[in-house]
Amino acid sequence: MHTILILGGGKSAIFLIDFLAESCQAKDRKLILADIDLASAQEKLKNQPNTEARQLDIENTGARQSLIKEADVVISMLPAFMHPLVAKDCLDFDKHFFSASYESDAMHEMKSAIEAKGLFFLNECGLDPGIDHMSAMQIINFAKSKGEEIISFKSYCGGLLAPESEDNPWKYKFTWNPRNVVLAGQGTSRYLEKGDLKFVPYHQLFNRLETIQFPELGDFDGYPNRDSLSYRKVYGLENIDTMLRGTLRRDGFCKAWNVFVQLGMCDDSFQMNLPESITMKQFLNSFLPYDKELSVEEKLGNLIPDFDFPTWEKIQWLGFLGNDLLPKTTGSPAAILQAILEKNWKLYPEDKDMIVMQHLFQIKTEEGIKEIRSSLVCYGEDATYTAMAKTVGLPLAIAVDLFLDGKMDLKGLHRPVLPEIYTPILEELARRGIRFKEEERLL
Repeated sequence: MHTILILGGGKSAIFLIDFLAESCQAKDRKLILADIDLASAQEKLKNQPNTEARQLDIENTGARQSLIKEADVVISMLPAFMHPLVAKDCLDFDKHFFSASYESDAMHEMKSAIEAKGLFFLNECGLDPGIDHMSAMQIINFAKSKGEEIISFKSYCGGLLAPESEDNPWKYKFTWNPRNVVLAGQGTSRYLEKGDLKFVPYHQLFNRLETIQFPELGDFDGYPNRDSLSYRKVYGLENIDTMLRGTLRRDGFCKAWNVFVQLGMCDDSFQMNLPESITMKQFLNSFLPYDKELSVEEKLGNLIPDFDFPTWEKIQWLGFLGNDLLPKTTGSPAAILQAILEKNWKLYPEDKDMIVMQHLFQIKTEEGIKEIRSSLVCYGEDATYTAMAKTVGLPLAIAVDLFLDGKMDLKGLHRPVLPEIYTPILEELARRGIRFKEEERLL
């Protein structure tokens, strides 16, 4: 009997859990779900056969290692910084390892040892990273097989609200880790545009937007991710002229978010200790220049260029121009902003989310330059069975299932960029309604 261990049963894990729990009923397997909240883990397993919930504090080394020893395959759904800790245990105890998160430097340092032990470690097998890699590599390898040259590749992805749940001016609510949303884009973004290297510091990031269109959904803002350059090698596109991976938000979101960036409210580098009586408006004013002749509204309008009504509406809707008390008065500016947003951008049980992803290729062919637009739109069912959870969890679950069935005969440290990994996963995702629509035209 194969034993599968899932570490962490958070929001993104529900489809992963359901898929693998169902597979345990049909195949000779056992599923252990370990979480710090035992009751939550038990609820997610629904008393299904061959499943067991365990309580685990991941920082308890002895308990963690004892649990990993019981498993054949370990899936980490923990925060990304904990993956190397779990991966090292898996390496020490000869267990295979899977995650949906980026392959870290710490993970890469284990590469030779993973290969020497004949283990299979798969990272970046979720949504972004994950489905983006798989769907892009399918197009890239098909073009290369015909002797065509890819000269431009841009890929954007966003976790947003389904249109029927866009009930606020931002057209946004939290469908994944709020802290990651607030801190998104910090650092310097790097990409390649028509042969020129581009470096975009955080304070300029939300000024460097590209409009991305989905015919049935309208326009979105696209901004570059932190690192696009390293993926030239991952995708086998070392000589490409344009390479950009980015994030999508609804049209107008980034202009309003840039207000917080320019004011310094996304700063996570220092702590504030504010009076309990401070209002939202006073908090906003603390980031504005002193001028006794001007109101907060006037100072804000003077400081932010092109401060238009849609932007004003978004800031006002969050309560920053009112006299409600701050929900949190200690912590970094980013932490306080997060508390404000968690109150306003809460996902209600009836809300539905949406995943949008689009690849834009320019390919040199015998007929001329061809453009391929490959688009994915995936809708959630409710606030539990979200599109985010579906697109993060299903690729990972399918990969584990294929591996245990002996249909993914690989060893070493991998991302899902090989045909033997991505082809069967994409086929199964398509059977479950997660499929791309491709459009081609000659430029």
